[in-house]
Amino acid sequence: MPTRELSRRNFLRSAATGSVGAAIAATLQAQGFAASAPLSTGSAQRNGITVESIGAYSVERLNEILTTELAEFSDFAISFPPAKNGVKLYRVTYPSVIPEKKNRPTVASGLIALPDVDEKTLPVAMYQHGSVFGKDEVPSSPENSMETRLMIANFAGQGYMVVGADYFGRGLSQEPNSYIVKPSTQQACLDMLFAAQMACADFGVEMGSLFVNGWSQGGWSALVFLNKLESVGIPVAAAAIASGPPDLYAMLNRWVNNWQEVDAVYIAPLVSIMLHAYEEYFGLPGFTTSAIKPEYQEVARQLYFNEQDYKDLMSEFPAKLPDMVQDGFKTALAMGDDRFSYLLQESHGYRWRMTTPMRVYTGGIDEVTPVYLGQLPIGYQQIIGGATVEAVDAGPKADHRGVFLTSLADAKAWFDELL
Repeated sequence: MPTRELSRRNFLRSAATGSVGAAIAATLQAQGFAASAPLSTGSAQRNGITVESIGAYSVERLNEILTTELAEFSDFAISFPPAKNGVKLYRVTYPSVIPEKKNRPTVASGLIALPDVDEKTLPVAMYQHGSVFGKDEVPSSPENSMETRLMIANFAGQGYMVVGADYFGRGLSQEPNSYIVKPSTQQACLDMLFAAQMACADFGVEMGSLFVNGWSQGGWSALVFLNKLESVGIPVAAAAIASGPPDLYAMLNRWVNNWQEVDAVYIAPLVSIMLHAYEEYFGLPGFTTSAIKPEYQEVARQLYFNEQDYKDLMSEFPAKLPDMVQDGFKTALAMGDDRFSYLLQESHGYRWRMTTPMRVYTGGIDEVTPVYLGQLPIGYQQIIGGATVEAVDAGPKADHRGVFLTSLADAKAWFDELL
């Protein structure tokens, strides 16, 4: 597939023409973020942004995703309007830095889904993907990611540019998995947005209104990314958060110390990945050994370092998360005064005065994010006079995937109203 390095000069010239693009350009120049310096010189393989065509989805293919593949993904009752246009798909690699590692340079990957339309100014939906066990089940490999395909079909197939970061440790990244690590998640998403804006100059299009959305882990990622965007002055028209846990400390306490029968069986392996990620990124030697029971330490290690496929390891994890962790870990988490608890508390996605309108989506039988957890931003923003946060109930029969599908349909209609 053809690849090409994009010039920083073209990027800055095009960025100055639109409000979002101008804000991104100003951020690059004034804030000194990772995407600014490496883009001017050097080969595409070493220190530049590259854009690789990975094919296209025709209108017929998009409609197949919205019908046949949707039915295979979930039996939740919902439908989407048919696609209006085809979509060109691009895998992007871009330079970034790892904040937890003293801004050590790295390379990450992501997706741009470009609608095949005549318009030159396109609304942008930046999507943050949910939890995945496979390294390639990410936006830049859409055939391996049904959530990405649905996002492409519903948004890019209706004229939106869709942008998605794979995150550090997923996709083409050679780093350890940065699962639920706040600074690295923010950085990966921000620099992916910079890379997408730079690609716009090459595509001959401009970024219009910017929207942010995500599901599950991606709901949390969208929240912390929104926090970063607002902090550097990049305007966001609206944000849609589906089953996103805004408070990691509350979430983990709920799973560990207040387990419910509705909770998903895959929570234990997910948390094992999270514990390893915090040990790796925040420098907590021996943390996973102290947190995870001895009989599960090796399988957790193999899962985190991608030494075996998740499907082959699933049966070795307990069905209930409390059975995987040690009593001392439960006690420390309940008290909240150890370093890990502090890091979780600092990794919230809602405790600042937001300026972006938001909708949060929850469901009655969601096996991951309870309603009361997903709706935490509503009351908090009311207390401090922040932006309006609305609750959207996907219904009493909405499980985790049902909430996701509801958010796709509702957010698309809502974003359209704001254009």
